[in-house]
Amino acid sequence: MSEKGIALYLAVLLVCIGMAACGPTPMPMFPADTPRPVLSERLIGRIDSSWIQESFRVSPDSQRVAYAARVGDKRFVVVGGKEERQYDGIAAPIFSSDSQRVAYAARLGDKWFVVVDGKEGKPYDGILEGTLIFSLDSQRVAYGTGAGDKRFVVVDGKEGKPYDGIGDLTFSPDSQRVAYGARLGDKWCAVVDGNEEKSYDGIGAGTPIFSPDSQRVAYAAQVGDKWFVVVDGKEKSYDGIMAGSLIFSPDSQRVAYAARVGGKWCVAVDGKEGKPYDGIMTGSPIFSPDSQRVAYGTGVGDKRFVVVDGKEEKPYDGIMEGTPIFSPDSQRVAYAAGVGDKMLAVVDGKEEKQYDAIGAGSLVFSPDSQQVAYEARAGDRTFVVVDGKEEKQYDGIAVGTLIFSPDSQRVAYGAQVGNKQLVVVDGKGGQPYDGIVTTGGGRIIFDSAESLHYLVQKGDDIYLVEERIQ
Repeated sequence: MSEKGIALYLAVLLVCIGMAACGPTPMPMFPADTPRPVLSERLIGRIDSSWIQESFRVSPDSQRVAYAARVGDKRFVVVGGKEERQYDGIAAPIFSSDSQRVAYAARLGDKWFVVVDGKEGKPYDGILEGTLIFSLDSQRVAYGTGAGDKRFVVVDGKEGKPYDGIGDLTFSPDSQRVAYGARLGDKWCAVVDGNEEKSYDGIGAGTPIFSPDSQRVAYAAQVGDKWFVVVDGKEKSYDGIMAGSLIFSPDSQRVAYAARVGGKWCVAVDGKEGKPYDGIMTGSPIFSPDSQRVAYGTGVGDKRFVVVDGKEEKPYDGIMEGTPIFSPDSQRVAYAAGVGDKMLAVVDGKEEKQYDAIGAGSLVFSPDSQQVAYEARAGDRTFVVVDGKEEKQYDGIAVGTLIFSPDSQRVAYGAQVGNKQLVVVDGKGGQPYDGIVTTGGGRIIFDSAESLHYLVQKGDDIYLVEERIQ
């Protein structure tokens, strides 16, 4: 029943070099450390043949799991190892930001409803795919639904005005405001706090958005072959706006996006267009944490390069998606670049050693901005690089697990050794398990400079592992 994605952006795709997930490959050398002792292991879930794999979700604090399962022609959600009521149909569950609440869409007969904390809401003809959300304070719930040929948004159990279609739905960061795209006939508008804004032919996917202080609203809109960026009700027109590029600065005072003017693309900041290029990379532009600086990846012909504060850096054969990144203190910039069939990290304009691949999304600064780390592969060797120094070799590094401790003194990540996985801290491997849970939002979390927790799989069981580093 989803009616999202009707308004489409025009976009230019730039080819970037990335590293595919590394599966286990035989290696002649393995770490031989005595595994670190764990503080505790607690069973929090069990996976068997009844579970629906794509529905698996991990809570933001990585201490709970939820997933949908099947028995015969019935479906149900399992939260923390406990089965909830059976239904005729189930959508994937979601956790609230504080990890305490769970919601999902369920069907009985030909009616759908939202279940929050085990309580069923009002039945409807359907729940619009991807619209079910919690507010950031975890107290409120919203979703798009429908009755007959009409669609509307339900917030805290209250139905909004009916429309012919509903687009993307969002809460403001302070959880007090709600905005979404809505269609009446062949026109779309942004609806903010229940008030309809100007009508257009389309509202851009992923918009409207709120500023971090929740006071401002921006969105992309289409009229014919023209696109507009609308900020606080003021329009600026372009030939295209790149999907996902519209952002507010962290201090909420500035706005940036990628726009097409004629056959070229540029980054516009505070309404001022920068130099035109053949394309702007996905994930660009970005603001620095202090909101003063802007960086993005772009290209001309077959070359790709990073632009920082309007200055072009050295051209390469590719710039990895998800980079560049700013350090927490906003003073440093890093990205991964391709040179032929090799990749290297560029930190503050200085090139590090070339490798066969650098892990997608692995490049991180330490909280104190002094260190840089990333995953790398050379031949059949996979390892983490910290400040240019290679750590021990493993069969693979678990995607998305590389993290610094809050005091920036430690580095942790998941690694593969043969058919087992373990968590590495300070270069030393922990207890081996059948798997470190990284799907559905699973990750390693430091609770302090000396303690951390993560989820693991032992056979069909999911355990919460807590460690205290000696």
